[in-house]
Amino acid sequence: MKKLLYLLLGPLLLLSSQAIQAHEIKPAYLEINETGPGAYNVVWKMPIRGGIPAPMEPAFPQDCNAQGEKLAREVTGAILQSWRLLCSGSLAGREVRVEGLQHSMTDALARISLMELPVQTVRLTPKQHTFTVSAAPSVMEVISTYFILGVEHILLGIDHLLFVFALLLVVIGWRKLVATITAFTVAHSITLTAATLGVVSFPQAPVEAIIALSILFLAVEIVRAQRGQIGLSYRKPWLVAFSFGLLHGFGFAGALSEVGLPPTEIPLALLFFNVGVEAGQLAFVLGVVCLAFLVKGVSERYRQYARLATTYAIGSLAMFWTIERVASFYV
Repeated sequence: MKKLLYLLLGPLLLLSSQAIQAHEIKPAYLEINETGPGAYNVVWKMPIRGGIPAPMEPAFPQDCNAQGEKLAREVTGAILQSWRLLCSGSLAGREVRVEGLQHSMTDALARISLMELPVQTVRLTPKQHTFTVSAAPSVMEVISTYFILGVEHILLGIDHLLFVFALLLVVIGWRKLVATITAFTVAHSITLTAATLGVVSFPQAPVEAIIALSILFLAVEIVRAQRGQIGLSYRKPWLVAFSFGLLHGFGFAGALSEVGLPPTEIPLALLFFNVGVEAGQLAFVLGVVCLAFLVKGVSERYRQYARLATTYAIGSLAMFWTIERVASFYV
């Protein structure tokens, strides 16, 4: 029994212990727009964690200097700064870095727009906090950047993963599993695309609260089913997955809006961000399915114990998130 509990609860508890922090890890964002020969408008967004701005800032070549005062204001979860930068020459072919990123737990997205050249989008990490401004950024740079962002968002979005995990506890049979995951994918793809393109909008704070509530709903359904009370999630899991998937799509769109899309490559960036989300989700589902095969030979009685304990852990975390997120905009 201990082996079964470790297998099922170990990954969940590990995720739960980091859940609050992981959900708050948002990328920094650097935007550089050339307005004239050697003249640039710079926008720098520093994420806030625990009420303290992340200790990092962009660094430019030595012949580049800020002109005038840096304007700063606080936005949701970040400090936004903007200023004018003058350099003796073009930034093309030269290095820009984000100092302090190497000591952080987050990434940074840099968007560089040079006159008469395609927009360049670069993803920076603690291991690679320096980049060379390209005179001709490739399509593959956009594809790889937004694909990785999509994968990272779903794998670091513990609430999204717990919703999918709870769905897997509900669904029995391959056909239902495929139908349910497909319904969830189609639903959040619809709202992700619509919200990112500005067709529809929904306040982000209530969305995050409802996402937490969707996990709690599934946890309650699982516990009730253990007592013989079969609810909608068991009768029509695809419908529940589709309905809540629409709301999860707004959550994905909120994350994407924080880093922005390259104006000249919006469809491509949006497509591969979504593909990255689906790839990360599929990897998670396959991991859970493999884990289920590992414990297949364990007694049904013990599997039920582990299932119930896992469900209560998920429900408790979802309840905490729901209260915390509702309080963030209601209190």
